[in-house]
Amino acid sequence: MNAEAAPPRTPYEALGGAPVISRIVNRFYDLMDSDAQYAELRAMHAPDLQPMRDSLAGWLSAWAGGPRDWHEQNPGKCMMSAHRGLGIQRDVANQWADAMARAIADCGPEDKDLAKAMAERIDMMAMGMVASD
Repeated sequence: MNAEAAPPRTPYEALGGAPVISRIVNRFYDLMDSDAQYAELRAMHAPDLQPMRDSLAGWLSAWAGGPRDWHEQNPGKCMMSAHRGLGIQRDVANQWADAMARAIADCGPEDKDLAKAMAERIDMMAMGMVASD
């Protein structure tokens, strides 16, 4: 066995790193800002989406195994706790997951299996944020 074998790639690297994450995030927020089917989701956000673009890009990078700057800048915070108490309903979670799936399909990795897996995990996360009755 070769002792100098390359370490396994992280999902972050397999996705294409910061450039691909940035394209996905920008496409997601562009969709949310311009497509009427995401109006309810858009209404939950501030008029200026740039801080959210920056935050989501940082979080997605860390989530995929890339730089952990988001966690260092937000100690003790996680995506679930950041959304707890917002009363997210299933239809809004579905809007978020759908916009992310579209953004991943439009701007994500060339590896379509990886893109599909990412969209599936994002969907699971979105459904986990739905407020319980």
